[in-house]
Order: sequence, then structure tokens, then C-alpha cells
Amino acid sequence: MALSTTQSIWRSGGGDQTRTAYCGSGLMAAQFYIPDASETANVLVEANGPALILPAGAVVVSVSVITAGTGSVDLGTTGYTSGTATPAAIANNLSVASAATISIGSAVTGTASTEMAYVTSRSDTSGNDPVAGIITYFVTDPLVGQQNV
Repeated sequence: MALSTTQSIWRSGGGDQTRTAYCGSGLMAAQFYIPDASETANVLVEANGPALILPAGAVVVSVSVITAGTGSVDLGTTGYTSGTATPAAIANNLSVASAATISIGSAVTGTASTEMAYVTSRSDTSGNDPVAGIITYFVTDPLVGQQNV
């Protein structure tokens, strides 16, 4: 299987041959791993080894805990260039004690960043186990669905 990346906003090729319809943004998923959910300082969340960095304009839709630990954590961001830390930007007091998906309507606060951002974690209540999961997000469309060619 080939691996690829793109900077494109995708448009369906079937439903609108005139390029009139809103093209929208694709939904993406980023795997994450927290080695120790007891860390009280903001620590970088891993993406199978390296730090997990979300692109500028990312809006988190949900967080799924796949491998449960204990307690709860705050998932936040730290600006890639600015270093500005927002410890609970993604989720405040996210329970990691059982496998579950938390949607934007509950604990997750999805705000678009103007710069790339490291995903961070800190303990909210006592816990010490590793946690793994998936952050689902999309990147805002700077052209608001309009054609750029």
C-alpha cells in the first residue's frame, strides 16, 4: 500500500461536475499513546514514537480511548512555534478508565489552532497506566468551500 500526504481540500468527483457544491474537509484520525497517565506536568503525547503534532487549523471532533488506563487526563496543546501551552484545549478531565469515544458535544473542546500544535497530556485524577487511542479531527477550509483554480 502506498503512503501519501496532501495539502488539498477534497471535492467529490461524482455529485457535482460543475464545482458549485461546497467541497468540505476530510475527516482524519491520529493515533496517540500516553506512556504514563500519572504525569502532572504537560508532557508530549506520542504518535507511535514521535510527538503527536496536529496541523494548523485542526479542529478535534472526538477522542477515542482504545487501551484504557486509570483515572482521567487533560489533553491539551502547545504551539509548535510559540510554545503557548493550553493544557485542556482538547479535553478537560477526560476519563481514560475505560474504552470509550468522547464527542465534541461533551468533554472535548474543539478549537482551531492558527499554528501547528503538539498534543499534550497531564493527570487530572490519579492514574498511572499507559493509555492509547485515536483523535479524530478535520482541518478548517481557508477558502470556505470555494474553488481555488
